[in-house]
Amino acid sequence: MARGINKVILVGNLGNDPETKYTQGGMAVTKVSLATTSVRKDRDGNNQEKTEWHRVTFFGKLGEIASEYLRKGSQVYVEGRITYSELTGDDGQKRYFTDIVADEMQMLGGRGEGSAGSGGTRGGAPQRERPARATDQPANDFEDDGIPFVSMRGNF
Repeated sequence: MARGINKVILVGNLGNDPETKYTQGGMAVTKVSLATTSVRKDRDGNNQEKTEWHRVTFFGKLGEIASEYLRKGSQVYVEGRITYSELTGDDGQKRYFTDIVADEMQMLGGRGEGSAGSGGTRGGAPQRERPARATDQPANDFEDDGIPFVSMRGNF
């Protein structure tokens, strides 16, 4: 029997600063809220935007990197898989959660992105037209500003 595929690709902006905790074994677990916005035209020809919020979890070295370099507003490319869970609250109500467990992450935009009061890239450097992948080379039009070109892949 063939195996199934559970793969998610998201490109969006962080709605909060990363929250990192560590397991007893010392592994980083970093959680963020990621917003993706789609635009469509309604019957009258007006653009309608819809924003979806995704709960994303990074583990291990990827979690450490996300915690160190991502900030609220940062644009990021994430590959991962969907997980579902349920929790019964103190009031006896069941709550259902959909989460993304990230296997790969790529920071997009410039250093200024996600900084307080900053909305774009530093120095007018253009953003990439498409998400970066592990096989891409860093864009040559960015000056070396101290942020590493990060592409992490792992089996978590």
